[in-house]
Amino acid sequence: MDGQRDEEHDAAGDRDDPVTGGDRPRPTGSRVGPGPLRRIGLIVAVLAVALTGAVLGVLAGGQVDTDIGPFRANLSISPARDGGTTVDIPPLGALQLDSHDGPTHLTVRLGALDQGRTEALLDDPASISRASQSAVEDVRSGVMRLGLRTLGASVLVTLILAGLIFRNVRRTAWAGGLALLITAGSLGTAAATLRPQAIEEPRYEGLLVNAPAIVGDARRIANDYTKYAEQLQRLVGNVSQLYTTVSALPVYEPAPGTTRVLHVSDMHLNPTGWQLIRTVVEQFGIDVVIDTGDITDWGSEPEASFVGSIGLLKKPYVFIRGNHDSGRTGAAVARQPNAIVLNNSTTTVAGLTIAGIGDPRFTPDKNTSPAGSGLTQQVADQVIGAGEQLATTVRRSPQPVNIALVHDPASAGPLAGTCPLVLAGHTHARQVSKLPQAPGQQPTTLMVEGSTGGAGLRGLEGEKPTPLSMSVLYFDQQKMLQAYDDITVGGTGQAQVNLERHVVEAPSVATPTPTPTPTPTR
Repeated sequence: MDGQRDEEHDAAGDRDDPVTGGDRPRPTGSRVGPGPLRRIGLIVAVLAVALTGAVLGVLAGGQVDTDIGPFRANLSISPARDGGTTVDIPPLGALQLDSHDGPTHLTVRLGALDQGRTEALLDDPASISRASQSAVEDVRSGVMRLGLRTLGASVLVTLILAGLIFRNVRRTAWAGGLALLITAGSLGTAAATLRPQAIEEPRYEGLLVNAPAIVGDARRIANDYTKYAEQLQRLVGNVSQLYTTVSALPVYEPAPGTTRVLHVSDMHLNPTGWQLIRTVVEQFGIDVVIDTGDITDWGSEPEASFVGSIGLLKKPYVFIRGNHDSGRTGAAVARQPNAIVLNNSTTTVAGLTIAGIGDPRFTPDKNTSPAGSGLTQQVADQVIGAGEQLATTVRRSPQPVNIALVHDPASAGPLAGTCPLVLAGHTHARQVSKLPQAPGQQPTTLMVEGSTGGAGLRGLEGEKPTPLSMSVLYFDQQKMLQAYDDITVGGTGQAQVNLERHVVEAPSVATPTPTPTPTPTR
């Protein structure tokens, strides 16, 4: 009889309370209790806890550090609907591989080369090949450890969560078992749908968009696993060589409080330039973007929509008009929430006081430009006069000006001695020089940027496409330029990416150089 009563008690669902886990007595006289409803609620609660615990466990513990060839890399797993793999190569960008189906996404983030390994690579180039040959086994071992760690973290977090919620050993165990099944099933789905050939068809992001050569000619690799291993070795080997080259650059470690400025110029409506800018802003931790003009080609109303990408940067954007930018262009830029348009005025952003003036000319068509756009005395007076106006503004500024902006470098002459740095564009060719220094005046450096948009359609007029270029400037806490990185991406149809590091020497007495003359309209 007692056993029969126990069975009836269980059938009615009265043995355990779905929240506390204790006994809940069945009401007297009741023949059919609400057991089925409670059981359904309990099952849903256990599933929800298991799923939540599995996701939290994956996010908290689904990552491992491992060596891949000569790199120290971080492997991580995250929940995802479509699966896939991201190979992150900062600051160059990332490769997106359609390697497997969801619901897990693998991220491989390559870090810096180990110091000892870097020296070995520099001393013995053959060591790159030897190191890359171990990459496949390194990845396999790292992924296995990552899978086991993810399973363990998922179950552990679920058990803790279920224990806190249910306070019942049996339900906690059920939740842990379900979390194990969910996580193992997700990883099993990824393994079952693995597509090794995906490494041959990566999607590039960031600076790598224009540098597919970093993985070699993958089309020559067959679709079997052996060739996949060969391709992975080639990928690591090529990136190793790139990092080895970068490691030989002058050492400059930005100190705390360093302000990072991205100098761009002469976009000329090239949308690729925006993608490049966004990547550098994110990966270099840029504080301010400075644009020295010619963001459009004709300064027309339809072109004004091109500047809408400024607001997506979420960083202060200081702009001056170039000779291809109309008043409407300047107004469109000014409407962006993060933009500051200077026209013989100053502003202070991120601790830097910046003065700037727009180009006095508006010559959207270099063949049918308005009178006075050629190299005449009138143009020389206009261009140099703009520099003289800005020099007066700089001298009258209540705060010492750190950077002055002009479009044409020919406007920079009158600014000598008024501030330490002048930025310009217009010529589509990068150049750094010292302005003539008068006795008793501070030295002034003129930095002319190339074309961040590859000169637009004009970049295709020559035998070789004009490269896309920009520079990252590093300022110390005293707002003095300490170093700069010149970034160059090959023009249309070219694949090379170049980064040159320059460490600025302490100021010294500069040798006078000729004052730049007005340059032809571009």
